[in-house]
Amino acid sequence: MDPRITPVDSSMLYYYVAVGTLSSLVFFYWSLDLHYFLRLGIVYVNARLFKKKSHILDNLKVAGICLTTDVDHLLTHMNNARFLREIDFARADFYQRTGLYGAIRSKGGSVCQGSSTIRYRKFIPLFSIYHIQSKVIYWDSSNIYMEHRFISPGDEFVRAIAICKQRVLNVDVEDIMRNLMSTEKCPGGPEAGHSKPEIPLDLLRWMECNEISSANLRNGC
Repeated sequence: MDPRITPVDSSMLYYYVAVGTLSSLVFFYWSLDLHYFLRLGIVYVNARLFKKKSHILDNLKVAGICLTTDVDHLLTHMNNARFLREIDFARADFYQRTGLYGAIRSKGGSVCQGSSTIRYRKFIPLFSIYHIQSKVIYWDSSNIYMEHRFISPGDEFVRAIAICKQRVLNVDVEDIMRNLMSTEKCPGGPEAGHSKPEIPLDLLRWMECNEISSANLRNGC
């Protein structure tokens, strides 16, 4: 310690450092959703370093728990918005483990959420554990369609199911998926039974609904 600093001065210095640190944390929590970014970072690191790589058509699972920060105004179960937020983390895990995000970025592309729909079947109670199962169900030249299921581990009941359209920019999705499904990327490739899925009927109808909505908006309806 600098001999010119008295014990009183050093105590004040520690006080100002502590107050400054606490004030900075409060400011960032107020201005940014730090918990979201911290959780997303943990998901990326965990998927990249500690989980095994998976095929692009695999059905991948992540676990979650409904905490007090997730509940609705009744304080008993997860609120509706949290389901879509949890899908963000499940999708980040999927992108890393399958190499999908890296493949898109390597071609100079980017990806964003185009649209989503979710059906709630049964609420997720406070402090209960659930699994999110995520898989690619279809793709075209510009979009990747994913299904996410919220499942209770005890009875395997599907509590909610969501379909999301991921819009891929500046790159051909067919080329990306063909590369990820190749023999070099996945031993066995198409010979192992991996091929482009047929479009599910519910997805087809949802895509038609989105087209009608887009046409209405273009026509000023």
